[in-house]
Amino acid sequence: MADSNTAPDALPTDDIWTLANAKARLSEVIDRAQSGPQVITRHGRPNAVVVSADEWARKTARKGTLAEFLLASPLRGADLDLERVHDTPRDEMP
Repeated sequence: MADSNTAPDALPTDDIWTLANAKARLSEVIDRAQSGPQVITRHGRPNAVVVSADEWARKTARKGTLAEFLLASPLRGADLDLERVHDTPRDEMP
């Protein structure tokens, strides 16, 4: 299985499909996506990547709330001297 962080041009060539070939062999593209990302090219350039539903769920799963993220910030508790800019507001558009 190719590493999920691998750039498309670093994948094995059997994991790269032209658009026409991917259309003609879609079932095979989907089957192979179960073991690694499948890159589909258009005009010789990577255009899309097919991954398994499990991989997609793993990559898109929420890993906590915004509050948890902010509380875990390395800047939390840092004594930062921030000044607020008190510019005048812009004129409203008619």
